[in-house]
Amino acid sequence: MQRNYAYLRVSTKEQNLDRQLDAIYDLDIQIDERDIYVDKQSGKDFNRPEWQALKRSIRTGDTLFIHSLDRLGRNKQGILNEWQWLIDNNIYIVVLDMPLLDTRKYKDLDGIGELVTNLVLQILSWLAEQERTNIKVRQREGIDSALKKGVKFGRPSVQKPKNFKEIYKQCICQVKIPLYSNPKFL
Repeated sequence: MQRNYAYLRVSTKEQNLDRQLDAIYDLDIQIDERDIYVDKQSGKDFNRPEWQALKRSIRTGDTLFIHSLDRLGRNKQGILNEWQWLIDNNIYIVVLDMPLLDTRKYKDLDGIGELVTNLVLQILSWLAEQERTNIKVRQREGIDSALKKGVKFGRPSVQKPKNFKEIYKQCICQVKIPLYSNPKFL
């Protein structure tokens, strides 16, 4: 029996999945809750636990629904490789915000549908990768700007008392460690 699956992804745990879930539920398709896979991490690679679990579960003839191509990933070659894996395993793919990327439409059109899909896929996967690059550039620019304004990043440094060396020497003198002690337990 053919099943419908959905894959949703947000880049951080703080981001909301509602928009993607609403789009899936608005489709009026039969989909079990257990067949909706969700990752809350970056799309820079495909070593995501739920994506890998989905790949182990999905079978030939099943359909995978994705809200948008950038939810699949942000790496052009990675997107193309995963797309090809799905096609090679005869899994239909539906990208909701891009009707041209619905492989169910082209199953009877021999090479033409595949040509259209591949062309659109190449362009959109390139755009997804460009967006990742742009995010990194904007992030770096923001950090540089903040540093120029004196913003401090990271954990604050520990303030040591002025007599720290004296206190340290006293502590070291009080602890006597035999020479034959195993250093990994120190």
